[in-house]
Formats: sequence, structure tokens, C-alpha cells
Amino acid sequence: MAKLLVKQVRSKINCPFTQKRGLEALGLRKMGQVVEHDSNPAILGMINKVKHLVSVEEIK
Repeated sequence: MAKLLVKQVRSKINCPFTQKRGLEALGLRKMGQVVEHDSNPAILGMINKVKHLVSVEEIK
């Protein structure tokens, strides 16, 4: 299974509550923070919700 590096690149200030909770569910609390996740439908759905706030890299 592929791994994803997710980095928060934009602030969650003035975002809807659901997007703030999505960032927290991904484990992103601060700007510039990077977390690693397995690529599965649940994680990809959360990333899709906040795609304008994060950058995603696939690692092998």
C-alpha cells in the first residue's frame, strides 16, 4: 500500500468547521506540519475535503 506525506500549507482560519475537523482528523495541528498516512479511501476522502489547505506527496 502506498504511503502519503500530507503537509498543511495554508491556515485553517476562516474555514468551515468541517474542514477544521478534517485537518485535525488527519493529525495536522500547525502550519507546516507533516504527517504520514497509508493511502486508503477514508484518508483520501479527508484529503479531498481540505485539498486547498494541504499538499500531498506519494512515497514508496
